[in-house]
Amino acid sequence: MRRRALILLALTALAGCTMEPKYNRPELPVPPSWPVGDAYLKQSEAALPNYSYRDVFTDPRLKTVIEQALANNQDVQVAVANMAAARARYRVQRAELLPQVDASASYSRTDSGDNPNSPLSGRGARDEFSVQGSIAGYEIDLFGRLRSLSNAERNRYFASEAAARATRLTLVADVADTWLTYAADSSLLAVAKRTAEAARESLRLTGRRLKGGVAPRSDVRQAEIVLRTAEADVADLTTAVAQDLNALQLLVGAPVDLANLSTSIEDAQARLAEVPAGLDSTILLRRPDVIEAEYQLRAANAEIGAARAALFPRITLTGLLGFASDALGSLFDQGHFSWQGGADATYSIFSGGAGRANVELSKAQRDAALATYRKAVQAAFADVANTLARRGTIDDQLKASAAGREAAADNSHLATLRYRGGIESYLEELTARQALYSAERSLVQTQLLKAGNLVALYRSLGGDPFAAHAIGSVNPLGPGHAPPGPALDRIEGITGSQDK
Repeated sequence: MRRRALILLALTALAGCTMEPKYNRPELPVPPSWPVGDAYLKQSEAALPNYSYRDVFTDPRLKTVIEQALANNQDVQVAVANMAAARARYRVQRAELLPQVDASASYSRTDSGDNPNSPLSGRGARDEFSVQGSIAGYEIDLFGRLRSLSNAERNRYFASEAAARATRLTLVADVADTWLTYAADSSLLAVAKRTAEAARESLRLTGRRLKGGVAPRSDVRQAEIVLRTAEADVADLTTAVAQDLNALQLLVGAPVDLANLSTSIEDAQARLAEVPAGLDSTILLRRPDVIEAEYQLRAANAEIGAARAALFPRITLTGLLGFASDALGSLFDQGHFSWQGGADATYSIFSGGAGRANVELSKAQRDAALATYRKAVQAAFADVANTLARRGTIDDQLKASAAGREAAADNSHLATLRYRGGIESYLEELTARQALYSAERSLVQTQLLKAGNLVALYRSLGGDPFAAHAIGSVNPLGPGHAPPGPALDRIEGITGSQDK
């Protein structure tokens, strides 16, 4: 009896093991801090705080549009469905660690009637009752094959959760970009309309001077060129504004109330908050694409354990127990109980090397996942570094654009006065007016560039680190276990992939 208990204890201990290689998180293939220099802002050494789109996009109109998009966008719905499917696959795979117990009950009645040729003649009616419970083909996970497969599916589920976060992050940033583009195009349209109106007035005055013999016909034609150019820009920008609205409604998945749109990039850009960048580049580990790549790497590592365990025998148990009686009242009496049990061991003697080839295949897939993870980290670092480089100089560029616009406006005003006073030719006024038009367009584009840089920084730093749980993420491990999320080291520490 003692010997049986020891054997059972040993089998139980073995069933809790896996043959997965030791798995360590790879060293970050990027410098430990962001680049520094004239193009970069001096960053605070404080760790990057948690923030959401509500902290960055403070305009209530933009927040309303973003929330509407999160509720209606079809890409988000697809991501949630994919996450639910991954969670279900994990639960299906995990269920194989437990025996499947089936139960059945049956009843039959036999009656030979008055047939004298029946072997049951004279016995009358006969009832048969039976209740059975069975366990068919339960695999004892001695070498951790099933546990490794379960770990792989769990990590794929966590990867799908990160993919849903990435979808949400991309949607928020795309909505903000489109909302800002609508505001910028509206500003450009207003500039074009003002320029067209001024050119129309100039054409009227030049025409009157031509009739009075004061101005040559070339002045009229030059004024008309400015007018027609501005009118063409008005038509083009009217189309652009309409297309921006269509693009925004596609992202939102529903009509957008025009009251929630800004018609000026200056107004829209002023309502965006700064995003602190933090100095330590390990914050990249919170980006959803990096998280997804690491969980895919974990899953690939678990597949190695499953492939290794497949090289060893599989031991399965089968059991059957039940009661049978010809009377329902005595069905569960002791004398009517029966049971049967058995065990099978299966081992492939020859498979042409397929088993070891599967191990090598899983290792190659792990190496590919490792390279993918490293590339994701490097791409994330480049994204943030490029965004910070633009952030460090954008204020100077905006200041220069604003000053250039003021100078062009004053020069245009002076040129108009000199022309009307007969001091300068119309060519001088025309040149000054075109310079003003160009400076106003440049200022609008720079304002959009600054606003878009804030959106890019929000996107590149990963934003909304825990927001995915608000769109359907459920921890499949149950209470007390680490949920999926950016803090990957909460689940067993991993740093790079090394085989034992």
